[in-house]
Amino acid sequence: MRKSAPAESVDGYLSALPEEVRVALEKLGKIIKAAAPGTTEVISYRIPVLKYQGHPLIGFGAAKKHCSFFTMSSSMIPKLARMRAGELKGHDVSGATIHFTPDKPLPAALVTKIVKERIAENEKRAKRRV
Repeated sequence: MRKSAPAESVDGYLSALPEEVRVALEKLGKIIKAAAPGTTEVISYRIPVLKYQGHPLIGFGAAKKHCSFFTMSSSMIPKLARMRAGELKGHDVSGATIHFTPDKPLPAALVTKIVKERIAENEKRAKRRV
């Protein structure tokens, strides 16, 4: 979807999107921020990424035919695979990424659950490094 120069900020990234997609991703961003206070927004890998304790936590972005919610963690792959028949039914899952469309957004409770799991992973990793 994005053919222009890479955005320098999350707001810049979102402002370049069609309204329906922008609104869907803004709502997703608000859910993520509510679940993960203290995160910082950056553009990384050419998409908006929220960092927690200096490490990527969650990312999101727009493609031509869908939006993506990037869990930024290979350890989430088996968890998402188990969710496919239940909480993620009707959404395409590719590795550690969930695809959705603006007319069928991800449930806020599910996004919050995944964000909390990622926070726990980042905190566990930080403790191992001490």
